[in-house]
Amino acid sequence: MVGVLTAIISVLLVAFAWPSVRSSPHDVPIAVAGPAAAVAPVRAALDQRLPGGFDVTEVADTATAEELIRDRQVYGAIDLTSGSPQVLVASGGSTAIAQTLRTMATGLGRPGEPGAPTAVRDLAALPADDPRGAGLAAGAFPLVMGGLLAAVLLTRLVRGTGRRITGALAFAVTGGLAVAAILQFWLGSLSGSYPANAGAIALAVAATSLTVLGLESLLGYAGIGIGAVGLVLIANPLSGTATAPEMLPGWTGTLGQLLPPGAGGHLLRSTAFFDGRGADQAITVLAAWIALGAVLCLIGTQRAAAPRQPGTSPPETASVPADR
Repeated sequence: MVGVLTAIISVLLVAFAWPSVRSSPHDVPIAVAGPAAAVAPVRAALDQRLPGGFDVTEVADTATAEELIRDRQVYGAIDLTSGSPQVLVASGGSTAIAQTLRTMATGLGRPGEPGAPTAVRDLAALPADDPRGAGLAAGAFPLVMGGLLAAVLLTRLVRGTGRRITGALAFAVTGGLAVAAILQFWLGSLSGSYPANAGAIALAVAATSLTVLGLESLLGYAGIGIGAVGLVLIANPLSGTATAPEMLPGWTGTLGQLLPPGAGGHLLRSTAFFDGRGADQAITVLAAWIALGAVLCLIGTQRAAAPRQPGTSPPETASVPADR
């Protein structure tokens, strides 16, 4: 038992601490606006200061750079089109990357003034009540646990696949409305449209709870365990909600965006700070998980209802308890 507990606490530490300790920019997409002669030295300086840290897109003018930022195709830009360079950031997309851009761009392209501060313009600023985005970062884990807890309670207290799916969707709606209200109106961590923010949270909760419901329907209590481990130890630490997917080591950020917590965090940032732009992939990912969970529920129900051959034992599942 001591050995098992030691292994568990070690896995928990690695799952939550490793992404944070190894956090650094990896191919962060940014734009540099200006003539080629001015852009080349800036690109070289960025590569020298942080090799492999940025994936630079060269654009001709400020308007194009701003459009890329608002469409969430890049996190920020360095504008060299005027005599004095400025940095364009979007704190709502990632506070960590916005701060990194401010630091990295200090003095870039300003002749005769090395180390001089560069003007900064935030195109998607965080609310004044939460300028560090702490509420949004802290809210990621409760959403995962809420979806997981909903699935556990529904399997224990509600009979029938249809009723469980209905319960999960109803909780997603009410939970989305409640969490969005707390984050937006009480903590002041969100901007944008309240219904859109509530809808983003509802999709994330529905994806989580229906996935766990489907696994439980197919595999019994083992399915709940698999869902809990996958969501808590893998999906949540790799969501990149507190920083950005490009800040996570290696391929883990890309993987995290294909799981419900990462897609949900991306979608919520899009609705809160970018008028819903750049949300297509996140919506597709969440819809796919919701559909997968529903399909797994139906498959589990069909297997439990299938007639058994004489002499065979019933399938092990907790989805459909025996009639009392």
